[in-house]
Amino acid sequence: MSKLAFLVLLFLFGAVPVFAFDWLSLHETAAKLNPQDAKVLADEKPVSISNLYLSALIYLDDYQTDKAKSLFEEIVNLSPDNPFAQWGLLECRRREYQCQDCQSELGRIINKNQDFAPAYITLAYLYYKDMDFDKTAKLTQQVIRMGQEKVDSINYVRALGLFAGAKGMTAHYGGPLSKLINGRQVMPAIQRAKRINPESVVVYFGLGSYYLLSPPLFGRDFDKAESYLKKAIEADPNFADIYVRLAQVYQVKGEKDKYDKYLTKALELDPQNHLALDIKEGICNFICVD
Repeated sequence: MSKLAFLVLLFLFGAVPVFAFDWLSLHETAAKLNPQDAKVLADEKPVSISNLYLSALIYLDDYQTDKAKSLFEEIVNLSPDNPFAQWGLLECRRREYQCQDCQSELGRIINKNQDFAPAYITLAYLYYKDMDFDKTAKLTQQVIRMGQEKVDSINYVRALGLFAGAKGMTAHYGGPLSKLINGRQVMPAIQRAKRINPESVVVYFGLGSYYLLSPPLFGRDFDKAESYLKKAIEADPNFADIYVRLAQVYQVKGEKDKYDKYLTKALELDPQNHLALDIKEGICNFICVD
């Protein structure tokens, strides 16, 4: 981004009142900036809530949760009733695995801000982790039904990816009819996400997981799974779940050294990662592969 374009962004967002700012535009803008931009925005004087929020989003996308949390806290100190910063703190707590009581708080944010898609996604992730795949699917469907014009592109693609994952898990745990009905909804959701952003980590991870975990009759292909998961790592090398699924690919291929390497990498990135611990400990709630 050119210096001039960045200064224009500062001008546009620098003095907007808290409830007047456009969260959708801020989320879209954050996806185009980097951590260096975040620091400039956060240090801008006079203090701007919009700039602080934008910086926090950038840090979230860069896995710098502590920095994001600090900025969301600063916004709440300036404006205690700000629902967007309240969501941000809950999202930080989710990433820190300290969000056992967040569902009701997220529900209140959604009830008062029914078009605020990020809160739906955070809540959907929590339900997915708790293996409530029905609620995960319903929440993500609500985001999808809002339409692309009312949801930032990253969260819209995330909604499609989470919906696909929830339907895949529902199919896995269901009987033959469930496998047929729910299983057939997985790939269309991933393909829809691919049409929106073909190079999204959500798309690569979704395709890799599909080809790894789906039954043979639904197109299981370990080579395709490996290829897509490697692309996912290139797109987002800090997303721990990718390394877990890629480790499983190597497990079924009999390459134990690579299995150990990628599972270890997942836990280095995220020591409490529920998928990594599930597979490592052989619990298999989120599907072990034979």
